[in-house]
Amino acid sequence: MTRYFMRLAYRGEPFHGWQTQPGAVTVQQTIEEALSRVLRTPLKITGAGRTDAGVNARMMMAHFDLPEPLDVPVKRLIGALNALTGRDIAIYDIYPVDSDLHARFSATSRTYHYYAVEGNSPFFYPLAWKAPEGLDYELMNRAAALLLTTDDFTSFAKLHTDTKTNICRVTRAEWLPVSFPGDDTRAMVFVITADRFLRNMVRAVVGTLVEVGRHKITVDDFAGIIARRDRCAAGNSMPPQALYLWEVTY
Repeated sequence: MTRYFMRLAYRGEPFHGWQTQPGAVTVQQTIEEALSRVLRTPLKITGAGRTDAGVNARMMMAHFDLPEPLDVPVKRLIGALNALTGRDIAIYDIYPVDSDLHARFSATSRTYHYYAVEGNSPFFYPLAWKAPEGLDYELMNRAAALLLTTDDFTSFAKLHTDTKTNICRVTRAEWLPVSFPGDDTRAMVFVITADRFLRNMVRAVVGTLVEVGRHKITVDDFAGIIARRDRCAAGNSMPPQALYLWEVTY
C-alpha cells in the first residue's frame, strides 16, 4: 500500500461542507468522484478536518491509499482532477508519505481565519462578514486572550454531536488589521490556532467576541461564559462565508 497526501483549497459556498453525506454535494464527495474516475478505481479520501457548509479552506490536507504507486505523472493527475472538480476546488499537490502518517490524526495544529470588513469593499465581498462600525477590537482581544487559559470549550461546541471530548488547546487567538492594496476599507481578521477544533467552535467564539466588541457583554462576562460550559450562554454562530481553514501543520 502507498499513501498519498493531497494539498488543496476550496470555496465553501457551493458545498454542503467537507464530509460526504447522502443527498448533498460536498467537497470530499466531489474529489473522491474525480479521483476514482481518473485512476479508474473506487477511492476514498480522509481530510484533516470537517468544515461546515459554506466554510472555505485556503489549505486542506487529505490522504488516500493505493495498492501500488501511481503510474501517471503527478502533474498530469493534478491537472485532470482540477478539470473535473471545477473552479471552486483547487488541488495543488499530491505526494507519497509514510503509511502511518494520517491527514487528520497526525496533524499537530490547525489555524482558522475569520474576516470582518466595515462598509462596502469589492475586494473582500462576499467572502467576509460585513461588520458594524465601531467594534471595540482592543476589548475583543482582551477577551480572546482568555481562550489561551482554558482547555474546555463546551460553551462554544455545537450541541448534540458525537464528539467524545470538548477539550482543545488554543495557542493563538487575536484580531489583527488586514488590508487589500488600494482599498482603504477597515478590515480585521481573527486568527485562532489550536490542536483541534469542535464543530462550529470558531464561529461561536467569534459571535461571542463580537458581543464584547459591541459592549453588550464585558470581558468578565466572556470569562464567565467559558466557565459555565453551556452553549446557550455564548453568542450566536457567525455566518460561514467569512471563515477559512487557513493552515494545517504536521
